[in-house]
Amino acid sequence: MAKKLVRFDWAMKKMLRHKANFDILEGFLSELLGQEVKIKQILDSESNKETEDDKYNRVDVLVEFSNGELVIVEVQNSKEYDYFHRILYGTSKGITEHIKEGDPFAEVKKVISITIAYFDLGQGKDYVYHGTTTFQGIHEKDILTLSDKQVELYKKMNVYEIYPEYWIIKVGKFSNKVKDKLDEWIYFFKNAEIKKDFSAKGLKAASEKLDEMKLNEKDHKDYKKYLKHLHDIASENYTKMIDTQELVNKEVEKAKIDVAKNLKEMGLTDSDISKATGLTEDELRKL
Repeated sequence: MAKKLVRFDWAMKKMLRHKANFDILEGFLSELLGQEVKIKQILDSESNKETEDDKYNRVDVLVEFSNGELVIVEVQNSKEYDYFHRILYGTSKGITEHIKEGDPFAEVKKVISITIAYFDLGQGKDYVYHGTTTFQGIHEKDILTLSDKQVELYKKMNVYEIYPEYWIIKVGKFSNKVKDKLDEWIYFFKNAEIKKDFSAKGLKAASEKLDEMKLNEKDHKDYKKYLKHLHDIASENYTKMIDTQELVNKEVEKAKIDVAKNLKEMGLTDSDISKATGLTEDELRKL
């Protein structure tokens, strides 16, 4: 039987901000970004300023790497149609709040935004999406690059390395078929479980430190409360969806009846009106 681990979003909220647990987050970020990363510190996150209910919907941390780059890791539990705009706002805020007044623009921080979404964000077949900024010639179709002097000054090889970078992981789209080490992490996000043969960076530490059975009494109660609140949110969203569908169905039926009345006044037979509206002839006779 697999060991029961706490959800990654709750771990971010309560445990991963401590320096002793940086190795877990470092492991995930190393696998995602394809390079070895080192966390310098966890900075104040946007969600610390949000309402209590919103904290249950989303959890985020703002990470500073040893090279000065900023990484926003955010877990979102509920659907928001303007979520892409929220991601843009978060990266823009990270940039503007971490440059000192009077500094040259060369001091602008590189920001990487990572979203772990437990709802179907946008429309697409994949479960991991990566976005960068490039400039392509409209005539020659070439990609604009940095000059040799810019490479020397900024220690970057490509223009996109200066601009914000975006990662979106759609947990619900993941089929549980593990093909690589990043998939091992996504399997953990989806199932709160780490298989014995998983070897991705950070997962061994996560398996040891995020064991639900090792939580103290206060944290265990807090975690159960967190899970209950997520169930409440899901139930509330489901109820809203059902109510909306019922309202739509009523409006559709009303529209059919209005059309049928108009067609009757135009002299069409009940048989033709039935074919046009989907109403039965018995329903039409009652109008």
